[in-house]
Amino acid sequence: MANTTFSGPVRSGSISNTTGTTVGTNMANVGSMLVTQTQAVTQAAPLTIDIIIPANSQLVFAKLFVSVIWNGAASTTGLGYVGDATAFTAAGGIAGGTLGIIEITAGANKARVDAWADIGTTDRRILLTSGNAGAGVGWLTVGYIQNANVG
Repeated sequence: MANTTFSGPVRSGSISNTTGTTVGTNMANVGSMLVTQTQAVTQAAPLTIDIIIPANSQLVFAKLFVSVIWNGAASTTGLGYVGDATAFTAAGGIAGGTLGIIEITAGANKARVDAWADIGTTDRRILLTSGNAGAGVGWLTVGYIQNANVG
């Protein structure tokens, strides 16, 4: 299957600007497309990922697909970016010691919620930080909206 690559963000809808009050006729209905990136990961401490999130993007979800559980003294991991290892989760905020698909969240922390809402004005290279090196294996998938610029 062929792939198509183009510069984003991708927006979809038939009415770009609101000029009146009639839904479907003259009220804007354009939205942004969700983009994802996935990379194979191992239980290294830390592991710089080749997932680069563009500036001003909004993280919508992150999932760790654990096929071999994280092991050793600290079977947890955290998600951030190069320069701020705890930008998106606490240091041990992801249960890598659990087999399956782990939903990653910011937790109850304003700074992390804000970082998910808008990653900032520069591109960010994702960093996965495990508590220790071990046998853990999986895939990290990150979903985001390019240039949402909500911050």
